[in-house]
Amino acid sequence: MPEKKEFKRLPTDVKPENYTLRLQPDLDKFTFKGQETIDVKVLSSTTSITLNSEEIEIQSACYKAADAGDQNLKAEVKFEPENASVVLSFPSALQPGSGQLCIDFTGELNDKMKGFYRSKYSSPSGEEKYGAVTQFEATDARRAFPCWDEPAVKATFDVTLVVPKNRVALSNMPVKSENDLPEDKDSDGVLVRVYTPVGKKEQGQFALEVAVKTLPFYNKYFQIAYPLPKIDLIAIADFAAGAMENWGLVTYRETALLIDPKNSSSKSKQWVALVVGHELAHQWFGNLVTMEWWTHLWLNEGFASWIEYLCVDYCFPEFDIWTQFVNSDLGRALEMDALHNSHAIEIPVGHPDEVDEIFDAISYSKGASVIRMLHDYVGDESFKKGMNQYLTKFKYKNAVTEDLWESLGKASGKPVLDVMTTWTKQMGYPVVKVSEKQEGSNRVLTLTQEKFCADGVQEKEGSFSWMVPVSISTASDPKKAAVVTLLDKTSMDVTVPNVSPDQWVKVNCESVGVYRVQYSSETLDRFIPAIKNKTLPPRDRLGLQNDLFALARAGMISTVDVLKVVGAFVNEDDYTVWSDLTGNLGQISILLQNTDGFEDFKTFSKKLYKPVAQSLGWDAKESEGPLAAMLRELALTRLGKYGDEETVTEARKRFENHVSGKVPLPADLKGPVYLTVMVNGDETTFNQMMKLYDEADMQEEKVRISRCIGSIKSDELKKKVLDFAMSDKVRSQDTVFVIGGVTGTVQGRELCWQFVQDKWTELHERYKGGFLLSRLVEVSTDNFVTEARAKEVEKFFETHSAPAAERKIQQSVENIRLNAKWMERESTSVLKFLRSQ
Repeated sequence: MPEKKEFKRLPTDVKPENYTLRLQPDLDKFTFKGQETIDVKVLSSTTSITLNSEEIEIQSACYKAADAGDQNLKAEVKFEPENASVVLSFPSALQPGSGQLCIDFTGELNDKMKGFYRSKYSSPSGEEKYGAVTQFEATDARRAFPCWDEPAVKATFDVTLVVPKNRVALSNMPVKSENDLPEDKDSDGVLVRVYTPVGKKEQGQFALEVAVKTLPFYNKYFQIAYPLPKIDLIAIADFAAGAMENWGLVTYRETALLIDPKNSSSKSKQWVALVVGHELAHQWFGNLVTMEWWTHLWLNEGFASWIEYLCVDYCFPEFDIWTQFVNSDLGRALEMDALHNSHAIEIPVGHPDEVDEIFDAISYSKGASVIRMLHDYVGDESFKKGMNQYLTKFKYKNAVTEDLWESLGKASGKPVLDVMTTWTKQMGYPVVKVSEKQEGSNRVLTLTQEKFCADGVQEKEGSFSWMVPVSISTASDPKKAAVVTLLDKTSMDVTVPNVSPDQWVKVNCESVGVYRVQYSSETLDRFIPAIKNKTLPPRDRLGLQNDLFALARAGMISTVDVLKVVGAFVNEDDYTVWSDLTGNLGQISILLQNTDGFEDFKTFSKKLYKPVAQSLGWDAKESEGPLAAMLRELALTRLGKYGDEETVTEARKRFENHVSGKVPLPADLKGPVYLTVMVNGDETTFNQMMKLYDEADMQEEKVRISRCIGSIKSDELKKKVLDFAMSDKVRSQDTVFVIGGVTGTVQGRELCWQFVQDKWTELHERYKGGFLLSRLVEVSTDNFVTEARAKEVEKFFETHSAPAAERKIQQSVENIRLNAKWMERESTSVLKFLRSQ
């Protein structure tokens, strides 16, 4: 990999206190003018001031000391592109004291979805229009105006926007505006508004209801009131991330905010609720208290990724959202963090490219998972008390990770700093190996920890040890921990009382701990009846099979033995357990596509999913909740994907009725029906789907269609999909996922990788310095299965630099090699097992 450039933080001899900023965007020329007067304090004598500035032209800059009368010192301007900064040099030294820095500048409203950029949208009449939008995190405020673009350099702002009278201008604090839009006040009197595209007011109602419930919930939880008079949530057409937590003005991708009462799926509603909860949590964690430097990014993202679930569980208990956490966040974290190319939660950060790299599953999902484990370890009351102490002490200031540990340690009286340092300062996590013996009415467990590695091979350098909060449950009271302890050494014995010889004992009750568990075959056998009759709770059923698949991938147990355990899930009816199981089987599916036994795997899978699909049927029942709808979608999608004749026939019939307008598909059936007809479809089906895309007025529907059209069998049509992904018909933030949509087959992966190589210059220019570049690398390379392909990917990126995706490239190559090892070690025995079924 190419070496990264050295990167310098800004000098600390001058500090900004207030920006008076005036911006005037020109939406015809895609440019903007700006003037700023920055009240500064010179802390030590200097002849220059260095600020961050990127892709901005400075027309003039001068400094005026508070005691200098009318005397201005004109600056010589020198840009330093390698540091994304500008040096303003003065003819004589600036002396300690107060002064004003005045700068006139111009810039481009770019099309890269960062800084001050242009976003294209359509009016209700179909007219193409543009808006001007900001996206500053992580290091892009410098693209809108010269500034100290570092989290610890806080200041106040007075902002003036010069815009045409027929446009709406929004900022962090109230702006005079007369609009008919969804708005309400929460129970504490804060004005809450949702801005939607014109004519789609009703699509903002759901997010408004979530926000109005969420703000008072957080006020009460933190015991600190939201400090601004209003909060606006606005849907932006072109937006790279899911959302951005600007204080008082949260910007969202349309699909993360808008819900059509008739045409949005249950999964979309849940997603919007989570994202709204996440961004509003940032109003405290991130905005009220800000991390000192990007090393502590996880303080923002990990905490918000945890508490969004707490909030959604409060607002919508019917989603059983904490069980979904075990699948979507804990599972995601454990998968990435087992790689040798993972990183610690806290990692030194210098160059902006390194900042972009850590907006990943470690900062978000592992961060959230260790917070969840910590919350369970200290208890809810101590946790809330510690949170309040932390937020109160550091409000309007900056903090580091140790500040949070100190507050939680004081509140709980537990060694939080000692425990949590083992989870944030070193990468990875342990596998806890369990051996047991019966002593009278007690079960004595020997727990031994070692670092879990995705390939089963221990790290050559360094020693790894964690202080592991361990909870243990038993068959007599499955949902309650019988024993709670701290595994603070390599091995220890734990006695679990009142357990008969035939009863199971489960380590990591409710899958709260951030570790995997390995049992002996005899111990594992005791769980089989409890999985079949579902007396083992859902989060434990989920965690058990997830650990087994990971251990098999690492070569620590046999995949065939895991597939035998899968048979015990014959009566499973929990959506989230099925979802996780499906993801694990899906990984095996991808690998077996490279063998002559893939048809046997499809037969095995159809037998597995058929009973649950038949029990739910195709049509929703009046009394069913959202999880039933999600489970129906999952089961039908799998059956359709694997070619179940009955499912394919019914899906085609319903698709034709939908296309003709005879019987429109319910939102929760669109996903499985669309995918089924595409996987089993021809050019006629493809053209029908593209017509639906063109006619769709809702971004959720366009995304749904565009992500499944690549499933078409024909290679020529897959090539059309790849070209379509780069066209103006697909929003820039969706292109990567449309490209990834063709990778469902071996040949599709070949086409995708070749396409990405051919278009690399264009794609890199579009996405460099952002997380979408990492996602592109992942979707185009991750699922290859040979050492030759791993070397090919490495060789390509040796000559095609992608600093912001460097770690993701290394992770993808590692995953390819893991796939190759699994194929060599397991594929023959797995195929033999499948044929025996």
